[in-house]
Amino acid sequence: MPNWNNLLNEVSAIGSAHDVLRRKYLRKLHEETKRNIIIYYSGWLQKPGFPGAGINDEDKNGFMTTINGLDRKLGLDLVLHTPGGDTAATESLVDYLRQMFNGDIRAIVPQIAMSGGTMIACSCKVILMGKQSSLGPVDPQFNGIPAHGVIEEFRRAYEEIRVDPAKIPVWQPIIAKYSPAFIGECQKAIAWSEQLVRDWLATGMLAGDAARDQKIDRIVKELTDHALTLSHARHLSAETCVEMGLSIEMLEDKQALQDAVLSIHHACMLTMSQTGAFKIIENHQGAAFIQAAQVAQMIQGIK
Repeated sequence: MPNWNNLLNEVSAIGSAHDVLRRKYLRKLHEETKRNIIIYYSGWLQKPGFPGAGINDEDKNGFMTTINGLDRKLGLDLVLHTPGGDTAATESLVDYLRQMFNGDIRAIVPQIAMSGGTMIACSCKVILMGKQSSLGPVDPQFNGIPAHGVIEEFRRAYEEIRVDPAKIPVWQPIIAKYSPAFIGECQKAIAWSEQLVRDWLATGMLAGDAARDQKIDRIVKELTDHALTLSHARHLSAETCVEMGLSIEMLEDKQALQDAVLSIHHACMLTMSQTGAFKIIENHQGAAFIQAAQVAQMIQGIK
């Protein structure tokens, strides 16, 4: 007869109804693709402003947990739903995943992968999207302030003052909020993001493309140029991504695949909206790294 600990472990392994539902459709997607599946889901839409919902270094532990024990020769289908986050953490995750799966990674975007999520998608061999899916600009932000916007404002001020020094009193309080070091940090952040996307496209998605360099130039410009995207929150459709040169496969072309992907997406949305979970990293074998709001709040209280 199982003892208390045995039963407790069994209950934990089974999980909640939300866990059971997600894992059912994760297995279905694996059966459809015959590849490893990992979902990387943020609940930023259901829990706006919650700390930790974006890409950060803690996520590496989640991927280590879910990659352990997988047959890496099967490659990876990474199901992404994220607002983006820290550039350094994004770079570290991409480097790690590429090493683990020898670059054999497909990104699947059921709804939204913005900013750093778009950068991760660009590091993959191909991106699977539906008509409802969106990527976004990868222009870096500093506490919600776009780095490109800072540079544009500074250049405009410089030009207007050069032409008409009488405008100095108008621009002085605006420019005073930016330190010289901050301007430099913005320039470096922009160059860093652009170089990462450029390198990942060159060594991954467009590695064998005869027009690689021209395509990369266009993609990087359209994803990173704030003057073109106009807003960091701009949603770029699959059609737009195809036009700029990204390798996109449409989920609508394979009905069974689309059904499996959207079932996982809806199951994750239910989990985020009806539980305390704000970050889920989980594979098709049921190994999961789930961060929940209640746990985070309890830990903060202890501190």
